[in-house]
Amino acid sequence: MDLGIRGRRALVGGASSGLGRAIADQLAAEGCALALTARRADVLDELAADLRTRHGVEVTALPADFADPAAPASLAARAIEAMGGVDIVVLNAGGPPPVDVTATDPDAWRRAFQLLAISPIELATRLLPGMRERRWGRIVAVGSYAVRQPVDDLAYSNAGRSALVAWLKTTSRAVAADGVTVNGAHPGRHATARIEQLDRATAERTGRTVEAVRAGHLATIPAGRYGDPAEFASYVTYLCSVQAGYQTGTFTLVDGGLVGALP
Repeated sequence: MDLGIRGRRALVGGASSGLGRAIADQLAAEGCALALTARRADVLDELAADLRTRHGVEVTALPADFADPAAPASLAARAIEAMGGVDIVVLNAGGPPPVDVTATDPDAWRRAFQLLAISPIELATRLLPGMRERRWGRIVAVGSYAVRQPVDDLAYSNAGRSALVAWLKTTSRAVAADGVTVNGAHPGRHATARIEQLDRATAERTGRTVEAVRAGHLATIPAGRYGDPAEFASYVTYLCSVQAGYQTGTFTLVDGGLVGALP
């Protein structure tokens, strides 16, 4: 199915690995010009070259660290300069480390909210005027199932991502009449470096093997497996499509049935 976004210009966060990389690949396959952002310039450059070769689209690498308060303004300006405008922005950043919820740290809270809420909100806010003027735009945030079902040792992530969702939901109503949709996708446990890191951290903390930790998680997932990043990316890419033009203010789980709560 043609998603109607060939030639659209997309800025993809967290593009160097995992879910962000899979999303960038699928948007490139749909014919979008891309600006890729993450912290590691060398990895972004390699990915940009690969996407250009395989998909024949323009790809620009724009390294940035969302934990830096100066990053959103700089990134928005560089993306607009590189592509002439941004039609699609995928808000995606790596999560803070696990923590004992009874022993959190004020500085870590400030860093988490900068990374997961303040920077994404500022970036989207700076890109919104162009989308509204052109009467077309897509904002998609990669969240976490922890927004719906908090994870015990991810207090910083639970709270920071929830704050972003509140802003996205509010904003979706303000810009819907301008042809701009605002949605989120909440991954469960997908086979990414981030989930591997969390599994190893749990193993070290509990004295169990990584295999035992993974088996415990698999027992809670009705699908019986971790997700493929490409499966998640397919849904995000759909949210960027012409066909999804009447869907806004939604936050959908892609989790293999992990979260048992009603919507």
